[in-house]
Amino acid sequence: MKKLLTLVALALAAFAIAACGDDESTTTAAEETTSEDTTAADSGGGGGTLAVAAVPDGSFAFTESELTATAGPNTIEFDNPSTTPHNVYVEDEAGEVVGETETVTESSTTADAELEAGTYTYYCDIPGHREGGMEGTLTVE
Repeated sequence: MKKLLTLVALALAAFAIAACGDDESTTTAAEETTSEDTTAADSGGGGGTLAVAAVPDGSFAFTESELTATAGPNTIEFDNPSTTPHNVYVEDEAGEVVGETETVTESSTTADAELEAGTYTYYCDIPGHREGGMEGTLTVE
């Protein structure tokens, strides 16, 4: 009887482990679909994705000081790997904010912006961060 109970317990444990593996496969497939959808959307007419990242050490800087984008609807994809809170604001030449992300730490976020051809400034809106050098130039073609 003890052997039977042991075999049943082992079978249940194997089933539980196999079920966990299925969850990972589902997540990976969903991530692959999302990546393919993003690529397909980018290949259409106008607009696209504007990838912005904060430096990992938490200092007041983005990884790039100059970015380019295509005119039209754009998705701002902001990645902040640090524990220091950051965000991204995009302002036009008149100083009007045309796009902004949420403030995040150790995370990513997205926001939409309709961008016309021209020169923009992107920066972190947290008090002191822009003044500390966390800004860059965005050229939209």
